Amino acid sequence: MASASAETPDDPAGLENSALARLQAVVERIGRVVVAFSGGADSALVAAVATRLLGAGQVLCATAVSPSLAPEDLAHCSRIADEWGLRWVAVKTNELDDPDYVRNDLDRCYHCKRELMDVLVPLAETERATVVLGVNLDDLNDHRPGQKASAERGAVFPLVQAGLDKATVRNVSQALGLSTWDRPAAACLASRLPHGTPVTLGILDRVASAESSLRRLGFDALRVRHYGDLARIELPLEDLDRAVYIRDQIVAAVRAAGYRYVTLDLEGLRSGNLSRAAADSTEVRR
Repeated sequence: MASASAETPDDPAGLENSALARLQAVVERIGRVVVAFSGGADSALVAAVATRLLGAGQVLCATAVSPSLAPEDLAHCSRIADEWGLRWVAVKTNELDDPDYVRNDLDRCYHCKRELMDVLVPLAETERATVVLGVNLDDLNDHRPGQKASAERGAVFPLVQAGLDKATVRNVSQALGLSTWDRPAAACLASRLPHGTPVTLGILDRVASAESSLRRLGFDALRVRHYGDLARIELPLEDLDRAVYIRDQIVAAVRAAGYRYVTLDLEGLRSGNLSRAAADSTEVRR
């Protein structure tokens, strides 16, 4: 294993080895963990490293299941848990029972993570473990109140403690041979609703149906933003030409999910842009 002195721009392997060594040291110091496991690149790296280092008996990976989780994401978590030999459990969360969450203000993620911690903390107590989340350094720069809710309940962020940003997470994951290294960033289905639009089961189902249909058309990274009868589709810029070419199939698929109007955002896919836009609007009003 390379030492920290090997971290130079001319030695990518040294950078990856040093980052991995730091993460391993953090995980070893924490000991037994319950990993909030979404199956994305961040939580997958934490789960894989912890399981390889500590053994599956000391690492429980828990995926929160609710209407805000896309069915494909749950299937993905189950599949890679089986492939990687993770000790994995799906746990039910009930954020839709919380009026503060349903209201969908700028602190929606706070209430979501509070519900998640209400489920994971008892698990961790039974396991005599610490709850850990796949938060990386880049996440600290966004408006993510869920991090505050998690930290308030004692959750730890190993990637942050080890100094890993998103690019480093992907590089280390690739070096370890993890299939999640290039998985597109994901977020709960409620993130498709503009803040102020109440979160309902019907809307979440409509968004999930539209996105599932688009994935069957071959689009892996996407968002279907919900505006009543209108769906605004965000895709990576490199996918826009193909989207226009098969626009009839896209329109039919999204209308089948319950939307009347179908639009394609020419600015492309921008993760978290609804939260940033709402936050910017709040600052302007102040």
